[in-house]
Amino acid sequence: MKNVVIRKVSSPDAVVTVKCCDSFFSKLMGLLFSKELGQDSGLIFIEKNETRINTAIHMLFMNFDITVLWLDKNRVVVDKVLAKKWAPMYVPKKPAQFVLELHYSKINEYSVGDQLELLEQA
Repeated sequence: MKNVVIRKVSSPDAVVTVKCCDSFFSKLMGLLFSKELGQDSGLIFIEKNETRINTAIHMLFMNFDITVLWLDKNRVVVDKVLAKKWAPMYVPKKPAQFVLELHYSKINEYSVGDQLELLEQA
């Protein structure tokens, strides 16, 4: 899995490095069975098109809560939620192409309407 740096356009100093889940297996596993998530790490899932169904998540078998951000094709946050462990499903209010899963403490650092940049790390 490659690393991607996520940066908020309005706060260029606010960055987080996430792993890109780009294979079927990495998307299937996500953070399942992980014991913890670092404060400045996470995962990003990328779909081919904007969709509500394919960007829905579940929290079954999760050991901790996470911040979930849904981004549209322009990388604008269209929905966010503090996803609770063992919750059956979260579906974005609007279609999204990217799902960003971050440490639960990041929930107040992002708002619907924020523009994010995704920078691939070498």
